[in-house]
Amino acid sequence: MMRVDVRLDRDGLITLYRTMRLIRRFEERVVELVNRDEIPGVTHEYVGQEAVATGVCHALRPDDVITSTHRGHGHILAKGGDPRRMIAELMGKAAGYNRGRGGSMHIADLSLGIFGANGIVGAGAPIACGAALAAKLEKTDRVAVAFFGDGGMNQGVVHEALNLAAIWKLPVLFVCENNGYAISAPISQMAAVERLAVRAVGYGMPGESVDGMDVLAVYGATTHAVERARGGGGPTLLECRTYRFVGHFTAEKARGIKYRTDDEIAEWRTRDPLETYPAWLKQEGICDPAQVDAEVEARLEEAVAFARQSPFPAPEEALDGMYAVPYPGLPARGW
Repeated sequence: MMRVDVRLDRDGLITLYRTMRLIRRFEERVVELVNRDEIPGVTHEYVGQEAVATGVCHALRPDDVITSTHRGHGHILAKGGDPRRMIAELMGKAAGYNRGRGGSMHIADLSLGIFGANGIVGAGAPIACGAALAAKLEKTDRVAVAFFGDGGMNQGVVHEALNLAAIWKLPVLFVCENNGYAISAPISQMAAVERLAVRAVGYGMPGESVDGMDVLAVYGATTHAVERARGGGGPTLLECRTYRFVGHFTAEKARGIKYRTDDEIAEWRTRDPLETYPAWLKQEGICDPAQVDAEVEARLEEAVAFARQSPFPAPEEALDGMYAVPYPGLPARGW
């Protein structure tokens, strides 16, 4: 258990846990804030899938690019996103990533290579191809990563992106987070194959199916795929078999929507990366996970306080950023 053929030092192993814990506690705090009506609307929780975003993004450089999904908080945090600005954005505050205008599904930070979460299923795949093509034309060794789910795997735009990337040998990694459900429809009703990675063969690229509940396995598979892309070897399809412990979105429980058995959820809970990985760290004498937990709690407390104290956008700024050219009669206001 917890073996990887790519070497990580002690700090690297601890960083993986710190990132996963940050994502888990961020999502739990967001649910609390939604229930307190401090965050309007609903969000799509990443609880259970933390090992995927963490393992993938730890194998990337700061200048590499990712595109995300409607369930994107974990990807953004793993790539270095600021939890203060993220919570502020969710609260609709001016200090947020999009000045409070985009909300949960549109957070981006180009300076960190985060080319945006996306509410359209599978829409990040062609954007990642564009970023990879730019890197290739600029003769750099940057890579791009497109995250999408098992439901997105059936979107035409994803298949177009896979085909394009293979033809042009783009330095891009397609990461399918197969959590078993497209909203409420099980994967058995969505695909005739058990392992979605086998579809890669049809496009002439490598495909690998990995345990998405094992952060080291994800990190190792990603590292090899990224090295291949940097060396001009072209794209890879990586299927991470994972599970979300909660509903498709935060209102699911309140609406009484149920499509999974308690036994199924309990079985997957035994593989919770936020239980198995820190237990392994402690067993190996690498660190005391409780110290990391305390650091994460302090950071999130500060993030929530920052967001609460931040002002809402001024009414006169309502149309800022809406038009490329200022609307007639309005003063010019830049971003």
